[in-house]
Amino acid sequence: MTARYYCADSENGDHIDDPSEDALFMLIDDLNDSDNTFVVVQPDDDDPSWFASVAVLDEGGYEVVRRDPTRAEHEVTTDTNIGQIARDLTIWMAGRNNPDRRTTTF
Repeated sequence: MTARYYCADSENGDHIDDPSEDALFMLIDDLNDSDNTFVVVQPDDDDPSWFASVAVLDEGGYEVVRRDPTRAEHEVTTDTNIGQIARDLTIWMAGRNNPDRRTTTF
C-alpha cells in the first residue's frame, strides 16, 4: 500500500506512509551525526511537487528545509526543539496541494 498523501524516509531506511506528528517526532529523534543524518518528507509520487527535510547539524540542532516550487516557497531554518519541528512540518504539509484530498462540505 502506498501513502495517500506523503511519506517520510530517513537515511537509515526507515519509511513511514502518511506520518503523524508523533511519527515525525520519532524519526527526527532517531537522527544522529554518523549514519542517520536526515529525514525527507514528500508526496509519494515519481516526481514530487514539494519536499521538506530535516538534517542534523554538526554544531547541534537541526536544519529544516521546506521547498514548494508551485508556491515559490523555499525556506531554510534551524531549530533544536524536535516537538516544534514535527508540529511545524505537520502544519506545513497539511497546506500542500493534494488533488486526492477530500474536502468536507457542511
